[in-house]
Amino acid sequence: MKALIIGGAGFVGAYLIRELASAGAEVHATCLPSESIKEACEVHTLDIMNAEDISALLAEVVPDVIFHLAAQSSVAVSWKKPQLTANINVVGSINVLEAVRAAEKKNIRVIMIGTGEEYGFIREGACPLSEDEPLDPGNIYAATKACQEMISRIYVRAYKMDIVMVRAFNHSGPAQSDIFVISDFCKQIAEAEKGMRPPEMKVGNLSAMRDFTDVRDVVRAYRLLAEKGVGGRVYNIGRGRAVEIQYILDTALSLSEADITVTQDPARMRASDIPIIEPDVSRIFADTGWKAEITMEQTISDTLGWWRQKLGNYGTSLGV
Repeated sequence: MKALIIGGAGFVGAYLIRELASAGAEVHATCLPSESIKEACEVHTLDIMNAEDISALLAEVVPDVIFHLAAQSSVAVSWKKPQLTANINVVGSINVLEAVRAAEKKNIRVIMIGTGEEYGFIREGACPLSEDEPLDPGNIYAATKACQEMISRIYVRAYKMDIVMVRAFNHSGPAQSDIFVISDFCKQIAEAEKGMRPPEMKVGNLSAMRDFTDVRDVVRAYRLLAEKGVGGRVYNIGRGRAVEIQYILDTALSLSEADITVTQDPARMRASDIPIIEPDVSRIFADTGWKAEITMEQTISDTLGWWRQKLGNYGTSLGV
């Protein structure tokens, strides 16, 4: 399999490159001129806002499958820069689909990466969420991803293109940015152990229940969808079991070597009308045999180990 990862410089891209390479694929990955990719693969510079460049790259690489990871994926940024978010996530995705449609090689499979955020304001009793649950996005980022998916469906029906659509729920692991909750908790613990901050953790809402999957399991799901997924179908990717944020905090603290107190930070609190978000993942299991294998406890332990190594505490590097 010759794979092209569009948007390979980010957190998920690094893991996907390694997953595909370990499975014997020839891996090509793109990044913006301001970015770099450290993993072993063929690296190409690409801005998806330039449609002609995408077509030229497809003619050069002639991939069997494209993993479309490039996105503006911050909910906060999407509120501040809605036009930018729409341009990258919607117009950029259309540019990719048009380039694939016009490519000399036919039947290039596209793995179109969306998000569990697309479900948005979930009706009471809807969890676990099946892929047939109506979407009701609650933020600009989610709306652009829902739009990306709807446009992909149109390309499947109108042009018979081979597109597999994904709604990936929360995923975490070593080397993730600390704007995400597991990495945030682990970084605060590692800093307290190192003496870089007082032994006090500041947290937000701990009662919300969310589904978390290890990024290494998620990229394995992407690979299996490329190999076995059904074209035109939408797949949830997640553990299929939501836990309270409190449980994540308690697990992280149980691994700490510092005596840490916890205080709630009003700046970190967000009004939550959705107490639980949990996906039904029976479809991806039925079609590919995939299910999450890495425990949440292992994800938290590995992420804490990565932060300890990064901050010079001790331990071996587990990340990129």
